[in-house]
Amino acid sequence: MTPSLAQRLAQVREAVASAAARSGEDQPVTLIGVSKRQPLTAILEARAAGLLDFGENYAQELHEKAEAIQDAPAPRWHFIGPLQSNKVKLVAGSHLIHTADRPKLLEKLEARAVPQDVLIQVNLTGEPQKAGIRPDELPDLLDRFADFDHVRCRGLMLIPPQGTPEATRPHFADLRALRDRHAKIARPGVQLRALSMGMSADFHVAIEEGATLVRVGTAIFGPRGVVAPA
Repeated sequence: MTPSLAQRLAQVREAVASAAARSGEDQPVTLIGVSKRQPLTAILEARAAGLLDFGENYAQELHEKAEAIQDAPAPRWHFIGPLQSNKVKLVAGSHLIHTADRPKLLEKLEARAVPQDVLIQVNLTGEPQKAGIRPDELPDLLDRFADFDHVRCRGLMLIPPQGTPEATRPHFADLRALRDRHAKIARPGVQLRALSMGMSADFHVAIEEGATLVRVGTAIFGPRGVVAPA
């Protein structure tokens, strides 16, 4: 018998708890259900099973779902996809934006004049086609938060190259080391505590390496639809 969504969610939560115990860290791990291309009914079913954090990759889709689900308990929406500057208005005010990676985007968010927590997406491989800033660009971008009244940096985010869980482990460890190094430097508007890394295939390894947020879609919701929003 195919497991229900609630059963899959319970299995993922158990795996998250086991990995957190192995990590030896005392920070809680937030499980984000990646709900892109999933219908509202699936989100409501997950919420009924106790999940409140949901991740969306498309600005318009996040906006529409947030408008559609406003009853309590309110979902905490995470934007986890590439963000174009002209789509900022659709996601401003979300619980957390994981993919801030350039000054112009931060300036657009600040111009919305609403409190906004963000993570900086880092590209550790240097591949030009990959989103995120290079590690050597991180200090300058972190310094920019001193100019903002509304936008605050809460940590770093990573999407590693595809590979086995053990192949991705070094990337997670490198992001942890980068976070720890820069967390020692006091900067206005910056608190480097969060690490958003790990998805369905490798979240257990990410947690072992210090992830505080994991983005899990298929393991909770099953396969996605095939039509992406514009």
